Amino acid sequence: MSDRNQANTESNQIETDNNSDENHLITERREKLKKIRELEGNAFPNDFKREHLANDLQTKFADMDKESLNELAFEVSVAGRMMLKRLFGKAGFATIRDQSGDIQLFLNTQLIGSEKMEAFKRWDIGDIIGIKGCMSRSDKGELTIRVSQLRLLTKSLRPLPDKFHGLTDVEARYRQRYLDLIMNPASRDVFNKRNLIIRTLRNFFDAHGFAEVETPMMQPIPGGASAEPFVTHHNALDMPFYLRIAPELYLKRLVVGGFEKVYEINRNFRNEGVSTRHNPEFTMIEFYWAYANFNDLMDFTDALMHDIATKVSGSTIVSYQGVDLNFGVPALRMSVVESVIKYTPQAQGLDLNTREGVVALADILKIAHKPSEGWGKILMNIFDEQVETKLIQPTFITAYPTEVSPLARKNDHNSEITDRFEYFIAGRELGNGFSELNDAEDQHERFMEQVREKDAGDGEAMHYDADFIAALEYGMPPTAGEGIGIDRLVMLFTDSVSIRDVLLFPHMRMV
Repeated sequence: MSDRNQANTESNQIETDNNSDENHLITERREKLKKIRELEGNAFPNDFKREHLANDLQTKFADMDKESLNELAFEVSVAGRMMLKRLFGKAGFATIRDQSGDIQLFLNTQLIGSEKMEAFKRWDIGDIIGIKGCMSRSDKGELTIRVSQLRLLTKSLRPLPDKFHGLTDVEARYRQRYLDLIMNPASRDVFNKRNLIIRTLRNFFDAHGFAEVETPMMQPIPGGASAEPFVTHHNALDMPFYLRIAPELYLKRLVVGGFEKVYEINRNFRNEGVSTRHNPEFTMIEFYWAYANFNDLMDFTDALMHDIATKVSGSTIVSYQGVDLNFGVPALRMSVVESVIKYTPQAQGLDLNTREGVVALADILKIAHKPSEGWGKILMNIFDEQVETKLIQPTFITAYPTEVSPLARKNDHNSEITDRFEYFIAGRELGNGFSELNDAEDQHERFMEQVREKDAGDGEAMHYDADFIAALEYGMPPTAGEGIGIDRLVMLFTDSVSIRDVLLFPHMRMV
């Protein structure tokens, strides 16, 4: 037998043994539950009233010594999952975990009686319990609740992972997020911080006079971005619907209707690959601001990121993967062409404002291009490969080619580029914004070009949206709009490498 086959056999045997042990423990716990039902009737009571959280108690009594606590005799009522249990004779310690954190319990027969103490000894790690008692400190100085009343609220039928190793398998953490949240406080911290980031976003936009709105997630025509949609079917209407790839065209309709500052925190769906930066379902904030332009958006984004950094991280310097990112100063600004020249030595001496120049550079770099692709498309292929990952500090890349910006307003001085930017941090795009195209005839022509690209086989090209053109024909004021990826924002402020680390339930292949 080869070493590899022997290792696989041993691994399979260990897994079989582990499964056998787990099944045995589950059987034991089911027997315990059966006895609880027989003795107590209701095995899952729902009348215990929790009045305190672990972290609040840790904070409230952090500076009080044992003597002061015993004299105070402050009574508390807490509940949570038992994560640790140590027994010695007629006494024992336990640690319970609630949504805020952990706290230690002390129990003995003198406090709760011998019958309850014996019952506690039979309870398992993972059981959810409710207790009442007084605050104190252990002989080692740890804040502790001296338990006077104790109840089993939920019997756990499955054993938790080993307490010393936790749930370390990455795929298991994603597939069984509930178990990850039980075992890994760091994972709960990520999602608490995600919640804080979203609340900070809402507060910032509300404070600046934006109205939060909701737009359809199922759309008869997918629009607002270049992406392949998911398709479904509505039985009653007997017509196809598309899960939205972006809310842009609906939000702009609202601007036409008089909502001059709107935002939506939205779920978008794109039928594309899965990676450390991409999930088929993701969250963005998208907003539109009448009588503003893309320069206003960049200033606004600088202020927004400063606010998030200070409220979420407590500083304008945020560490991500060992690199300090500075949100205390405005982000760098440079055009696509300027960035390619700066980060691509082979570009020296070439005129990147011409198709001939970018074709020459693409050939030097061995970046494929087609005869049908114009200056803008080839330039962006070079940018994507040579520049994006090098944009570490917050940076606005501006002057995107019109060819790849079907919804952005053309620059007044150069029709080959648009008044558009993308916002990059740590080598990845976090935001995309531009002065909106409000010329209905120009938008019609841009849509028609997208239709021609779709007919030529581009699955991500946009559909023609006649109703949106009609809305523009009624007149949309000069407007600027931007989308910021919330998942990537959370990755940044939680120092997470993969988007799956910041999604409670990432999409994965079924096993």
